[in-house]
Amino acid sequence: MGIVISPIVIAVPKELAPGEQRVATVPDVVRNLVKSGFEIRVDHDAGTAAYYPDSRYTAAGAKIFTNQADLLKGAGIVLRVQPPTTAEVDQLEKGTIVIGFMNAAGNLAATARMRDRHITAFALELVPRISRAQSMDALSSQATASGYVAVILGAEHCPKFLPMLTTAAGTIRPSTVLILGAGIAGLMAIATAKRLGAMVEAYDVRRAAGEQVRSLGAKFLELAINAEGQGGYARELTPEEKEQEQQMVSAAVARADIVITTAAIPGRRAPILITRETVTKMQPGAVIVDLAAETGGNCELTQSGKTVHEYGVTIIGPQNLPARVPFHASQMYAKNLQSFLSLLITKEGGLVTEFTDEILTASLLVHAGAVVHKPTRDLLEGTKP
Repeated sequence: MGIVISPIVIAVPKELAPGEQRVATVPDVVRNLVKSGFEIRVDHDAGTAAYYPDSRYTAAGAKIFTNQADLLKGAGIVLRVQPPTTAEVDQLEKGTIVIGFMNAAGNLAATARMRDRHITAFALELVPRISRAQSMDALSSQATASGYVAVILGAEHCPKFLPMLTTAAGTIRPSTVLILGAGIAGLMAIATAKRLGAMVEAYDVRRAAGEQVRSLGAKFLELAINAEGQGGYARELTPEEKEQEQQMVSAAVARADIVITTAAIPGRRAPILITRETVTKMQPGAVIVDLAAETGGNCELTQSGKTVHEYGVTIIGPQNLPARVPFHASQMYAKNLQSFLSLLITKEGGLVTEFTDEILTASLLVHAGAVVHKPTRDLLEGTKP
């Protein structure tokens, strides 16, 4: 008689963070994982807020649990969207692998608890942006959702039509939408604004972004600066470059009806692109949607999580925009996780014992009682008395 290997148990708890409506896996992905030999456990109502009812999970082969302890008992892998709290970490068994967004710098206590309890944690925000990891790039998939929602949010607050209209009452000119930052979120915002009929302008300090912007039918604002940085991100500008940029951006902001800002530098405060003075020059009724609100904001007047009105301008500082389209945001995220899981499974169907793959190495946050990610480890050591 051969040795019977028990299937790897994957548990999906319900997200408890305020405002979070996404879920870490969806029925279609569950179906694929079950076919691959996994046992999938899903917390009761984990997908309800994203419009994936329990019945769809059970039909796909998942088991629904109403008790958290039973859900996590014997689970080799736990899939999450938001980082676990210290209380949630305490519910995990030693050696459990947790995969999701970890935001370790903002959750040092939970990271330290995972270290002390010998939990293994992979942070999806640390997945390297290489071609082989594109299907696992959760930052990009969720940024796509953010860019889409940002335009919808801007249109909702704008007192004007976006498209040009020819009516019996006369012709209405299209609104102008300005996108600052042409990364994944910015490009999706451009495409969405164009579909709604707006005139779209965009700016990015990376010259290479110009071709992508133009391919979507938007006007790319030119400035003789090349700030291409490592890993596809922009480098920080010099003081002289910042002054040139500010003058051009201010003029574009002043004529726009909706401005969507997406500029961010990993691990740093978001750069200020729109000053108070610039806001005073904007048209009455103009709208700013600041996607960098959670890291300080690209607008000097942005308040994270709030909508404020200054000088006749509506300034929106949204948090967690992907959660506003939870059905498709969850679908994309679940497929990112499915691809990531393939790196953790051996050909025999067991868990890999050494994380030698470059994607796993880069995204490994905590393992075997140690914080592996050096920047996070340095932060933790800096908090010691």
